[in-house]
Amino acid sequence: MKSKIVSVFIAGAVCLAAAGCGGGKSGADRAGAEPKPAGTVLPQRLDEPPALPDEKTEPSPAADASFSENLEYELRRKTRDMARAEGSITAECPEDLASKSGTTTTCKTTFEGLQVEWDVRIGDKPAWSRSMVTFTAAPRQGILTRDGVARLLYGNFRGSIDYALCNDIPKAVLAPLNSQSKYRCDVVRKGEKPSGFPQPVRATDSGPRYY
Repeated sequence: MKSKIVSVFIAGAVCLAAAGCGGGKSGADRAGAEPKPAGTVLPQRLDEPPALPDEKTEPSPAADASFSENLEYELRRKTRDMARAEGSITAECPEDLASKSGTTTTCKTTFEGLQVEWDVRIGDKPAWSRSMVTFTAAPRQGILTRDGVARLLYGNFRGSIDYALCNDIPKAVLAPLNSQSKYRCDVVRKGEKPSGFPQPVRATDSGPRYY
């Protein structure tokens, strides 16, 4: 019997990419005012990375693939979206997972050895198809990658920055989801110097954010 084809959406609100807050100059400086203290210049320089290749190395599941295999395929894709970087990705769901509406389970994905657990709930079949099954999947942790953050910053500030400075973001690291991580970056605009006042980087299920 053919397995169900998985139709996916990920639960939870997604923060839109924010372009960072740039401070404007005041109209006039107060005479005799004390100079503003200098901030911290971060040590790690991020240059613009190459574009992320299209997903073409992994074929879609076979027509006779199990429901679990289809779900694992979708979670690998979502993990790649979260990391926004190239790397080894695996996924594991219970082999006997049923496609019945209301079923809940936990699946696991790994990116470069970093494991994330996903809370999965199987939904109803859409009215327009008898072969499709919907589900929600929410990760319990986020993943931040150095290349993913760089792609975000150069995408947000396209053509207007020379480089970005950060506080030693690893190639890939687990981070709290949808909240400030311990990593910060300072976008250096063309013709300007580092501001010394970086902003935090956050992990979301659809990629890093900067605000």
